[in-house]
Amino acid sequence: MSISETLRQKQLVLKDRFGIGMTTPADNRVHLDAAIAWLKHAQDVTGNGGVAQTYLVKSRHWAPSYPETTGYIIPTLYRYADIAGDDDSRVRARRMADWEIDIQLPGGGVLAGALGDSDKPTVFNTGQVIFGWVRAFEEEQDDRYRDAAARACNWLCDIMDDDGCWRQFGSPMTMAGSSVNTYNTRSAWGLARTHEITGEKRFLDAAVRNCEWALTQARANGWLESNCLQDSTQPYTHTIAYSMRGLMEIGAYAGREDFMAVARKIGDAMLAALPPDGFMPGRFNDQWSPTVKWSCLTGDCQLGINWGRLFQITGETRYRDATTRILGFVKRTQPLSAEDSNAIGGIKGSHPIDGGYHPWQYPNWATKFYADALMMDMANRNGGHYGLTGQAKAK
Repeated sequence: MSISETLRQKQLVLKDRFGIGMTTPADNRVHLDAAIAWLKHAQDVTGNGGVAQTYLVKSRHWAPSYPETTGYIIPTLYRYADIAGDDDSRVRARRMADWEIDIQLPGGGVLAGALGDSDKPTVFNTGQVIFGWVRAFEEEQDDRYRDAAARACNWLCDIMDDDGCWRQFGSPMTMAGSSVNTYNTRSAWGLARTHEITGEKRFLDAAVRNCEWALTQARANGWLESNCLQDSTQPYTHTIAYSMRGLMEIGAYAGREDFMAVARKIGDAMLAALPPDGFMPGRFNDQWSPTVKWSCLTGDCQLGINWGRLFQITGETRYRDATTRILGFVKRTQPLSAEDSNAIGGIKGSHPIDGGYHPWQYPNWATKFYADALMMDMANRNGGHYGLTGQAKAK
């Protein structure tokens, strides 16, 4: 590494740690437009319709397309298209959905990792791509998208154990290949979403069974076992928010107050840990105490979304205000101008940049959830409709 590059990296760390040159927060729309522009750029660099997994700051290059997160970026672009009247976002979302069909495995599953990482399907990635196909079907009324979602759901149902836990086809990229993950409630939510457009009872039944299993992993305070990519004794806020969201949305859709109660315990514990400046530590132990001094920006944005949904469900303004507060911090970390143009508009994995969640990277899902959180805050502050799914009651 050259001396100038070493100096550049040290400067980036020091600036983050001391808050030098951070962005002055502006109106949500300013930050949202920049985030969407970054996501579009992350799609353009791949040339295949998918979205690059991450931008690697040290080497200044983009990773290959990532099926999992490309899948759930699709609803984000459709939502933005409605807000901004941006037809380009709609075209891009369709292209992503078509690409996902092209690479869907014959059995219905979706590949683990980025393109080239694996030739095997995995539960979580499959569950996340379902969101894109379902939203594409709702927007386009093209049966190809509904059929792709149904194929994926049938595969997920076929490999689910009788107690509702997925123990097969865990991601090889997570802790020692462990396949027992309570954050798979977010995959189960994909099953419930497909039930909305197909009416297939099997899908909703499986979603509910997975949440019932997840509740067997819950402690009295709402903390969940087996809920991290690497270290389940101190899960990331990223996976804490994943599991909370799945329980909350399936609970709301299926009328299961027990799921909602655990989701709310998680949301309240995280809200109690949120400091006035919005800087949320990135990992928490089973007593809901932080264990690190860096922030997982992806988890911050997801928690903002979850609190926004709790506001919509309960009407309690403390949840709405929490979304605004945590976004106030994340906005400060979003570069609206930078020496490295590939960073402009994006959100880092961690703050400071060398923190413990995807250090020295701009993972695409961090910016995706940031855009969603901004649109959530806009809707909740302006009395509009966020356009999120899973709000109807199950038939």
